[in-house]
Amino acid sequence: MSIVKKGDNVKVHYTGKLENGHVFDSSQGRQPLGFKVGAGQMIAGFDKGVEGMKVGEHKTIQIPFNEGYGAKKEHMIFKFPKDKFPKDNNPEIGKELNMMDEEGRNFTVKIIAIHDDHITLDANHFLAGENLIFDIEMIEIQ
Repeated sequence: MSIVKKGDNVKVHYTGKLENGHVFDSSQGRQPLGFKVGAGQMIAGFDKGVEGMKVGEHKTIQIPFNEGYGAKKEHMIFKFPKDKFPKDNNPEIGKELNMMDEEGRNFTVKIIAIHDDHITLDANHFLAGENLIFDIEMIEIQ
């Protein structure tokens, strides 16, 4: 029976959770996730975590934030003038918005604070700074 090594194409079912148990993503009820191990398609900790698994094996891996989506970056938290906020869009803490940078690339921000003259936005990935837990089932190795 073969075991997963770098360069293999694999398919897995997974459930991703935060340390508090909150499930943030799962492949259950969908097609298994396919990727090439070690090709940079997955976060580093997930890639490392599947190495050595066999088809049919279930495993729980813990991924520290530095092997996941990295630390929260303070420069990605910024103030946006309230008077430039679209009048038809009511700002609420926790609301996610799409913005565009100077080069025309879209990115997602989350409203984290509302003040009299500005809104504080966070452009970090929503899992930045989080230690992650994945329950994985190896479905296929090629």
